[in-house]
Amino acid sequence: MYLLVPLSVVLVFVIGAVFWFSLRGGQFDDLEGPAYRILMDDDKPLDARAKASDGAGAQSEP
Repeated sequence: MYLLVPLSVVLVFVIGAVFWFSLRGGQFDDLEGPAYRILMDDDKPLDARAKASDGAGAQSEP
């Protein structure tokens, strides 16, 4: 009992310090952005994106 109570108090302060450090570091600044970024992800392969961007500005005549 004499060991568990001080150990738990120290553990609470360590967890609080880690949480405070993560708040100061910007860990919780944008909680919704990554979720929207996944939904707006372009699933085309890199080669298809390069071909689409090369031909997008040029008009070809038949």
